[in-house]
Amino acid sequence: MAPRGIFITGTDTGVGKTIVAATLARLLRMNGVSVGVMKPVTSGCREENGVLVSDDARLLCQAAGLAVSEDIAPYCLREPLAPAESAKIDGVRIDFSAIKDAFDRLSSTYDYVIVEGAGGLMVPLSGGLLVADQARELELPLLVVARPGLGTINHTVLTCFAAQQMGLHVAGVIINGMPEHPGLAEQSAPHQIGSLCGAPVLGIWPQRNELDEMEMVDELSGWLDGQAETGIVLRELGV
Repeated sequence: MAPRGIFITGTDTGVGKTIVAATLARLLRMNGVSVGVMKPVTSGCREENGVLVSDDARLLCQAAGLAVSEDIAPYCLREPLAPAESAKIDGVRIDFSAIKDAFDRLSSTYDYVIVEGAGGLMVPLSGGLLVADQARELELPLLVVARPGLGTINHTVLTCFAAQQMGLHVAGVIINGMPEHPGLAEQSAPHQIGSLCGAPVLGIWPQRNELDEMEMVDELSGWLDGQAETGIVLRELGV
């Protein structure tokens, strides 16, 4: 039986994967679920006291009430490039088996593990292997995070189609960052995505750009906890 968990990917970089992953971690923790988090590969890390630090992993851990560990963030890379290129510059080889071992340790400790990928599914990680290959190695279903604006239908349908072609199950799509006053493109995108992706739209999350990241996570998790549909969404995610 595969471990319970979800692999969060995006239609592009900057669509809010980390906010979605952290919000789900906080929501599960609020509801008494033993939840682990993982950011296997982070590029563009900053140096702190001589050590490269993943801010994404820190936010995930803060939301889940955990301390950052090597299992949670195995690969921290300096340059803000595709991980394969950033790893080459740092002289690092990204080892899928090491990531799988770290995930297995987390899944033996927690009832549910949220894994956030780097960028989108076709991002190269190591030796021709992609983020999609990493999700398949971990045997996790996907949650796709999409933006709401013009172009998102194409990006989201392509992401879901590529996932399905590679044998990955897409549990659903979260449309993140819907403005308070959406234009025609934002209004029509959710229906089109739900019709064309072969996967359900599990949420349309509001834009919260005026807040810092942890405040955003707190506000969104509280908002979700009050939604009648949230229980159904969590069941779709295997919680």
